Amino acid sequence: MEIPVINFGELDGENRKKTMSLLDHACDKWGFFMVDNHGIDKELMEKVKKMINSHYEEHLKEKFYQSEMVKALSEGKTSDADWESSFFIWHKPTSNICKIPNISDELIKMMDEYVSQLHKFAERLSNLMCDNLGLSQEYITNAFSGPEGPAFGTKVAKYPECPRPELMRGLREHTDAGGIILLLQDDQVPGLEFLKDGKWVPIPPSKNNTIFVNTGDQLEILSNGRYKSAVHRVMTVKDGSRLSIATFYNPAGDAVISPALELLYPSGYRFQDYLKLYSTTKFGDKGSRFHTMKKTENGDSV
Repeated sequence: MEIPVINFGELDGENRKKTMSLLDHACDKWGFFMVDNHGIDKELMEKVKKMINSHYEEHLKEKFYQSEMVKALSEGKTSDADWESSFFIWHKPTSNICKIPNISDELIKMMDEYVSQLHKFAERLSNLMCDNLGLSQEYITNAFSGPEGPAFGTKVAKYPECPRPELMRGLREHTDAGGIILLLQDDQVPGLEFLKDGKWVPIPPSKNNTIFVNTGDQLEILSNGRYKSAVHRVMTVKDGSRLSIATFYNPAGDAVISPALELLYPSGYRFQDYLKLYSTTKFGDKGSRFHTMKKTENGDSV
């Protein structure tokens, strides 16, 4: 299956309507897609990947291969653990990047620059999703916000070479708990897979620093099930160590999440009242009828 690719460079021209339709289709039918021409500095993205790979080699690799999980696997034993070496960086509402063990000042600077650009992209993407859902442009941002706005954080992970890939997952099957996930991934080593229509779809390494996007559980709830979160996993490989830099545009911890009222069907009405409205609007748009019936729920007159 060919994964949808959204060209953000087409959003400001004559192909905007077509591009918006493709974005809606990707969110609605897939739950994951690639974004090109996203506006994020690709040289900066290369530097971030290079420096995180170096950080892993210098500070994390030896510790990983000395772990009990690795020792157990060498004896043919498996566990519920994931074959990954990872750490999490909070960016907003407050940052913890300076507290990451052994992180260099240069990597902090590069990550801060990258995340600043990525945050603007996340807000733009959420606004476009709102347009497609028929919501006000900043609905998702407002719904996700606490006193200091939505939460923004990055899981940095390496999926090291695995001597027995048939026995271990890099990351077990799951959906993401949050809102919109923006992935900068390895350009050489595969492993990420998404479930679509009962089949696992391998996600190829990201060439030319495209951003891979998937939607999480909170966006499914907010969209009343229209934009569903997709099950995915990471497979291990015998040759090659895969890099994953996944940034989460999530609700704040105290944000109250619920389906957008605009996307809910009307409820609690008498059928005879619906038929009365239907008799005069039969050949009109059913969405307008539903909207009118929802207004009656709130005490407004038809």
